Amino acid sequence: MKKQGVIAAVTNAALVAVIAIVAVVCFLPAGSTAATLEERVIRRGGSEDGVSLMINVYWGEEEVYDMLGILDEYGAAATFFIGGCWADDHVDCVREIAARGHEIGSHGYFHLSHDTLGFDANVREIATSVELLSLVTHRPVTLFAPPSGAYSEETVRAAESMGLKTVLWSRDTVDWRDKDADICFERATKGVSGGDLILMHPMAHTVRALPRILSYLKEHGLRAVTVGENLG
Repeated sequence: MKKQGVIAAVTNAALVAVIAIVAVVCFLPAGSTAATLEERVIRRGGSEDGVSLMINVYWGEEEVYDMLGILDEYGAAATFFIGGCWADDHVDCVREIAARGHEIGSHGYFHLSHDTLGFDANVREIATSVELLSLVTHRPVTLFAPPSGAYSEETVRAAESMGLKTVLWSRDTVDWRDKDADICFERATKGVSGGDLILMHPMAHTVRALPRILSYLKEHGLRAVTVGENLG
């Protein structure tokens, strides 16, 4: 499929989705959700022995492929939260991630600060990425990780209106800032336990740390599973 065709199809589909979602939400009674905002944001899973690598992607095609090879070697699964604008430029890579059996979630489209967006803007930003990722992989997208972990009531409500769970992390390698494989390994593994969601990015030093992380998990009776499986 040519890139222009993908963009046109996604734009049209996203517009229809936005109209439908707004129409439904307008008829929802105010305050119909009993759970608090924090209770509606997922920060860890319920698996006793499953740990999830949350790989947020807005850059690093080469590193993504390296990660896929390492994950294959260790028989591990991961969840890649992919930015829509990156996916639009790297369709083959996104399809390869899915083909290798990994889970794909939405990381928004333009890496905006979702806590500053109103409901309609949140819907547009999330829906466009979801439509693109679903179109490219032929799989449903059920998870949304807000860029920089920034969200508001409007963000979570927009995600919920599309049937998406908003996911953050229980452990952060901060690998985008601290470019050190040893630090990445320590933050990913120190005190790790079943249910943990470990945030990382496709960085060269993270790739170097990944085999050690997966080995550590295996040695301690833990499995690297998708976020979806972890939530169970």
